[in-house]
Amino acid sequence: MAQPHSQHHGHGHEQQGHGSFKSYVIGFILSIVLTIIPLVLVMNHMLSKIPLLILILVMAVLQFLVQLFFFMHIREGEKPRYNVMTLILGLVIVFTIVAGSVWIMSFNSQVQ
Repeated sequence: MAQPHSQHHGHGHEQQGHGSFKSYVIGFILSIVLTIIPLVLVMNHMLSKIPLLILILVMAVLQFLVQLFFFMHIREGEKPRYNVMTLILGLVIVFTIVAGSVWIMSFNSQVQ
């Protein structure tokens, strides 16, 4: 009788890292709002080009953070520090690839 209880206890430990229904709903609503704001501004031509691009970029970063914290549970787990370190490494690699590609494309367009 001790074995089934210990197996059940191990199964309950796996469920601990999941978010609540409330956190999923909040994350979903924030995602919708952060998508609708730039859409409305672009469709109604409410801002000039540069402020609009800055606002879209800010909304994209906020959307990224909402996805990480509400849906991917970046702070949860046995060792959340390793999750954050892995995320930062991935962001550095992506930034390097994107910045290098933009730099190469801009350099290539100036040569012609």
